Amino acid sequence: MTQSFVPGDDLIFQLESGFGLLRVIAVEEHEAKPVWHLMAFEELFPDVESAESALADPASLHVRQAHMALTDRAFERTPAARLGNRPVTNEEFAEYDNWVRSNGGVSDRSALLMLGLR
Repeated sequence: MTQSFVPGDDLIFQLESGFGLLRVIAVEEHEAKPVWHLMAFEELFPDVESAESALADPASLHVRQAHMALTDRAFERTPAARLGNRPVTNEEFAEYDNWVRSNGGVSDRSALLMLGLR
């Protein structure tokens, strides 16, 4: 089952230590299956409301991982919910563009595993 997220979506995920944020930078088709391009932020928040407040000033957030390319299977294993949508910036898209130009790989590990989180 494919997720129904689109580029620009801000996503929230939960850990025991708090809530974290991911961002969908791009979604592309590869061999008839989606490849998800995500950004991850460093901050953890005590609740959803705090995460939403932080997104009101996205410049205050710190990037933990500027780009991760995940298979659809890996993305489905990343439990996340949509908080909102805002345009993808040129800076955010540049990381995806670098990945395209370098013929980057796609991971079959969930975003949380790629970030070293459980």
